[in-house]
Amino acid sequence: MNIIIVGCGKVGYTLVEQLNGENHNIVVIDEREEKVKSITDELDAMGIVGNGVSHQTLAEAGIRRADLLIAVTGSDEQNLLCCVIAKKTGNCKTIARVRNPIYSTETAFLREELGLAMIINPELTAASEIARIFQFPTAVKIDTFSKGRIELLHFRVTKDCLLNNYGLIHIRTSLKCEVLVCIVTRGEQVLIPRGDFVFQEGDVVAIVSTPSKANDFFRKIGIGTGKVHTAMLVGGGNMAYYLARRLLEVGIDTKIVDQDPVRCEHLSERLPKATVICGDGTDEKLLLQEGLASVDGFAALTGLDEENILLSLVARKYSHAKVVTKINRVNFNSVLGEIKLDSTTFPRLLTADVIIKYARSMNESLNSNVENLYKLEEGRAEALEFYIKEPSAVTGIPLFKMRLKKELLICSITRGSQVILPGGQDELKVGDSVVVVTTHHRLGDIKDILETA
Repeated sequence: MNIIIVGCGKVGYTLVEQLNGENHNIVVIDEREEKVKSITDELDAMGIVGNGVSHQTLAEAGIRRADLLIAVTGSDEQNLLCCVIAKKTGNCKTIARVRNPIYSTETAFLREELGLAMIINPELTAASEIARIFQFPTAVKIDTFSKGRIELLHFRVTKDCLLNNYGLIHIRTSLKCEVLVCIVTRGEQVLIPRGDFVFQEGDVVAIVSTPSKANDFFRKIGIGTGKVHTAMLVGGGNMAYYLARRLLEVGIDTKIVDQDPVRCEHLSERLPKATVICGDGTDEKLLLQEGLASVDGFAALTGLDEENILLSLVARKYSHAKVVTKINRVNFNSVLGEIKLDSTTFPRLLTADVIIKYARSMNESLNSNVENLYKLEEGRAEALEFYIKEPSAVTGIPLFKMRLKKELLICSITRGSQVILPGGQDELKVGDSVVVVTTHHRLGDIKDILETA
């Protein structure tokens, strides 16, 4: 596809980085020459220095031939205007990043009236993910498929967990749990385990299940599943606002700590049911005075990664809370793995994942039938949801007879209202939604799961 990306900040860079290698022609636009040069020097993309709202600049970038335009500048209004001009000039799909909460209740109206394919809000997306984790604190990360009927839950094997030194084959034979283990991350290794696999302390395990059956599994392996009832958020930015609003809606008592008096007043007006504390969130005494030791959930959401990491370590020291850490930069992943933070959220990666999922789903050159895409384990694996539109080489055949690619697992089949955790005798049928986890990339069609030779 021909893709134009307006805005060469962190999200723009991540988009180019992840779309590279998928046979797209990518052009980036930014008014900052050094940002354009950074991308074009390191990645396979053409660059134009200019304003993405300019008709002339868009024409130079090839807007009349473009299939997709993605506007991720620092200005919501510029992103929206850029998409409108692109739609008027060319015949492409458009995606705008819009972050201001004032637009959060108007996205459907804006999308329809301006003809946008998608409006993405990184802070709202990340807040939604944290809210899901707080409602299922056992999980390190939660991804959903089939409109929420299937969950991909990531959790860590602890010393006292039943799975420590436990064989994978016993989960169904002895525990009789209807879950499917998809991926295990052990240090730098990302594994798709087989029946003889033995879990170890520190493994991060991803399972596929329905919410009720996942609860039964966690209860049997000795990991608590009770949801958070009280939460403390440090940092009062947009993400904290979205998260607090979501938590208050489900009855979770929420405190927000921020040192900006103007911001605190604004939050108090917008969130009257929340407790807003004006003070320095890095002050241990203040946090303890405000009940850090007794909260069930803690989220470090300041604008500084280093501050968020330190806050998370303080929360782990003084409380038994589920701790979530916001990280903006992703180039310290190896170090973060050593620190072993509880859960981390990367807003720019979440944004890129949503956009890339859409780009893949519209990529007719691959005959793609991808409905959902999640990058897993820092991009080293993917979970893809395919919708089977027509009969093919993968339909009507028992799974045990298929010559599947190595390091690939069919995790679930959704057939109408029925969710199937597949065994060897199950078959894929037209109309099924199928979740596949793999360490391969560029699976654009369900038929790509088969060995070709």
